[in-house]
Amino acid sequence: MTTLALKLVLTPVLIGGASLIGRRFGPGVAGWLIGLPFTSGPIAFFLTLERGEAFGAAAAAGILAGTASQAAFCLAYAWAARRRQWPVALGAGSLAFVLVTVALNSASPPIVTTVILAIASLLISIPLLPRGVPPRASPALPAWDLPARMTLATVFVLVLTTIAAALGPYLTGLLSPYPLYAAILAAFAQHHDGPQAATRTLRGLLFGLFAFAGFFLALSLSLETLGVGAAFAAAIAVALVIEAASFRLAR
Repeated sequence: MTTLALKLVLTPVLIGGASLIGRRFGPGVAGWLIGLPFTSGPIAFFLTLERGEAFGAAAAAGILAGTASQAAFCLAYAWAARRRQWPVALGAGSLAFVLVTVALNSASPPIVTTVILAIASLLISIPLLPRGVPPRASPALPAWDLPARMTLATVFVLVLTTIAAALGPYLTGLLSPYPLYAAILAAFAQHHDGPQAATRTLRGLLFGLFAFAGFFLALSLSLETLGVGAAFAAAIAVALVIEAASFRLAR
């Protein structure tokens, strides 16, 4: 399957599945689920196949650093959503993501510092999310709601990955983890159910990002020594173990 076909198939399936899970189990579970590297993982895989293990390892290090950018997105969105509608909250979250990404790209920290920043950003962000905003009653969703989410997600993935492709491995890695799925789920949750539903989605994402960080740490350290197949298998195993543990913590 080509990269384009993967984007066109995986993106709507994932956002549709996460939306349905959110309706059944709540937005927090949906946010936790999309913390897994469903888009960044395939991007890293195809970058490695097309440009080699060294390029893939550098991109994986950049994606790992992007954990801090995602944490900044969650905080900015959640606090803006307390008083503003979802377009403003989404803009605030995206601006925070860009600012942290620019700082990380300028600093290009070594892998040890990157790991510390990634984990620290999650541990700090989770307790700093706003609390105490009562959810409002959820109205019946229109028929176009789910197709609209799936279409928006697919368009944004195509645009984002097209822009990022020519930027080099580290910056490509930094841009790849823009929390697209979480942004769409949070915006729709806020629109239909109020800011607290969006915050629950983002809180779930932050817990899920521990597995995200574990995946790309394992990948960045093992790609050049183990090769593509073994490195990705090891990274997936690490992510699944951490994801199971983070779900217990999140609950």
